[in-house]
Amino acid sequence: MDAVGLNPRKDEMPKKDERLAIPALGEYYNDLLTVDAWVNGRTKVVQAQSLLCAKLQERDKLIKERVEYLAKKRGITFDEMWEQILNGTAQKIVPGEGEGLEYKPGDEG
Repeated sequence: MDAVGLNPRKDEMPKKDERLAIPALGEYYNDLLTVDAWVNGRTKVVQAQSLLCAKLQERDKLIKERVEYLAKKRGITFDEMWEQILNGTAQKIVPGEGEGLEYKPGDEG
């Protein structure tokens, strides 16, 4: 903190809160989650986290295939596209901009 102690230094700032805010599930799904959590001996939050991670594991291959498609469409590597998505710099292609860049499975670029 500074000499007065009111303003923390930049290197002392707390890390960004990375928790997800999920909208209400609705009565039926909330009840299912409550029961599923109880049956598994977990809190609803822990069970919801577990379910989300399990679903993402199921979709891992599909997600990567989609990123590969988007990378080829832009003429960049998978790694470049992945990094752009993660750091928030990936851009959507506007209609007409990607004309002639159609990707067909098996294209080697």
